[in-house]
Amino acid sequence: MSPEDELAQRMAADLAEIERTCMPFGKFGPQFHPPDGVPIYDLPAEYLSWFAHKPDGFPKGRLGKLLQMVYQMKADGSDMVFDPMRRRAGGRVSLRPEKKRSYEVEE
Repeated sequence: MSPEDELAQRMAADLAEIERTCMPFGKFGPQFHPPDGVPIYDLPAEYLSWFAHKPDGFPKGRLGKLLQMVYQMKADGSDMVFDPMRRRAGGRVSLRPEKKRSYEVEE
């Protein structure tokens, strides 16, 4: 297998893992976006940038590496690579709480 084929396989595996991974903690985690949290590809670029500029950076381990990849893709303007993932998931995740609406009319 050529080095290009190996790279393509690793990239495809990384994208598949990004598609399956949801934010496990914080304001985009399951506590505020049940049941699993926000998929990491739908996290706002500003939130990922906050991690990038923190003194300790992204979280340690595989989650940190995946978040870093998503951040770089968004920073490079390659966010459209996540569109097929969003379509398969039923659309972009709403990051704002739904407003309560009342339609009661007083007489």
